[in-house]
Amino acid sequence: MNERAQEYWKTFWAGKDEPKSVSAWQFGGSPDELAQLVVDGVKSATCSGHIFYEVEKEPLPKVDDYSIVLNSRDEPVGIIRTSEVNIIPMNEVPEEFAYDEGEGDRSYKYWRDVHIEFFTSALKEVGLAFSEDMLLVCERFELIDVK
Repeated sequence: MNERAQEYWKTFWAGKDEPKSVSAWQFGGSPDELAQLVVDGVKSATCSGHIFYEVEKEPLPKVDDYSIVLNSRDEPVGIIRTSEVNIIPMNEVPEEFAYDEGEGDRSYKYWRDVHIEFFTSALKEVGLAFSEDMLLVCERFELIDVK
């Protein structure tokens, strides 16, 4: 976590019971646009390819994890708390989840098309191929603070 994110985290929790675990990251694809959707209360869900946690040897997210959302310049824009985590094949993600991701026209078709394009490219970078039944880590979160 960079210095600005650490400072924001410490300032937010000053005088309160600070959670022990926090991460700081950007949304993939369009970090500024997606961070703004979170700040605006439109985006309350996100997903990532399960395989990337394995490839990068990262732990899976858990309920009550806290994250500092960063923009494309690695500046903190807000704090979110994970409220739900499910591992689901991409072709079984419900329309409601796609809507809650808040992107584009919020339709399932838009969500599916954008995610196929994103995952196809990201998987190719690590020498893997896209599959419609690839496992996704689907997270719901709540916005705790806006910087």
